[in-house]
Amino acid sequence: MPDIPDHLVSLKGGFKAFLAPPPADVVRLTVGEPAFDTPSAISEAAITAIQAGDTHYTRGEGRESLCAAWASHLRNRWNIPVQDDGIVVTPGAKQALLYAIMVAAEPGDEVILMAPSWPTHVEQVELVGATPVLIKCQKPSFHPNLDEVAAAITPRTSAILINSPNNPTGAVYTPEEMQGLVDLAIKHDLWIISDEIYTELIWNDTEHVAPAAIEGGFERTMTITGPSKTHAMTGWRVGIFAAPTPLAKVVGRLQGNTCSHIPAFLMPAAEVAAENWEAVAEFRDDYIRRRSLMMDLLNGIPSLSASEPEGAFYVMVDVTATGMDGTTFAARAMEEAKVQVIPLETLPGGEGFVRLSYAAEDDVIEEGLKRLSEWLNDQ
Repeated sequence: MPDIPDHLVSLKGGFKAFLAPPPADVVRLTVGEPAFDTPSAISEAAITAIQAGDTHYTRGEGRESLCAAWASHLRNRWNIPVQDDGIVVTPGAKQALLYAIMVAAEPGDEVILMAPSWPTHVEQVELVGATPVLIKCQKPSFHPNLDEVAAAITPRTSAILINSPNNPTGAVYTPEEMQGLVDLAIKHDLWIISDEIYTELIWNDTEHVAPAAIEGGFERTMTITGPSKTHAMTGWRVGIFAAPTPLAKVVGRLQGNTCSHIPAFLMPAAEVAAENWEAVAEFRDDYIRRRSLMMDLLNGIPSLSASEPEGAFYVMVDVTATGMDGTTFAARAMEEAKVQVIPLETLPGGEGFVRLSYAAEDDVIEEGLKRLSEWLNDQ
């Protein structure tokens, strides 16, 4: 067999190893997806489209009405001045992120990320031949230090990647921090890639300010979002890329030469999602309650500590008081406590931590934390 390129052989799978269902007797506190079903109006739109024979090629960026619906949402909700033809509907937000990184970084460039960072951000930067430059955010808040970001910018820097609310830390960057990051991007003529998949899931009083809504930010920002986390649509693989129209047209051609478009029969459903945010309010209430439940149970385990997450649905749990590193803790929790968690040891800034997701049913959270408590008490 011919050689596989080294940069592909060394590509890591991110959290992939923890996303497959574990054995039936293991409590799963790993998956970053809502424990809800997709709202029925969205599912019914897809079913109706299939039954009507909507299974053929269509506009690669997404039908005009679909792109218009998402552009309208971003303008009205987050003040992002994107035009209808500045939207590309992609097969999942990961694909939109990859397009953004392909635009923003060439081999030899550097992309600044806040650490700990979602592994896919790092891996996609490396996939295009660029170098991720990780700025460690310090506990307990895990907010960026703008002086350290500024100090990391070099002539090779091409982009800053922002993810707020953040996976895995749950940090929600303040309007002042967002302004500061945009100011740096303007000063050094950098791209901004803004992963905003969790922006509806903010639990404190922080106002989300999109970089693309800040003066001077729109023309250099590629916004990535979608309905996966808000509408319980993770398995639908629908992502949204939003940018100035000339850039969106380039990304539309990228998509046309890779995957053509998302399934045609999903487009009516994605359009319903863009216009249907009533369900999100119900989801929010459940997330807030489950976050409180998980934090209360964690606070009852002396050897574990965690700061209250500001957004998304993850908790960064410090396990160093157990005498274990994150990888050892996760392996033993799986084997001995029958609880699956994600170790963050391999992520810069994640040393000594594991990630738990509270996007799970109450009884799953309660049983998982009960098992961890009993297991640690027996050590």
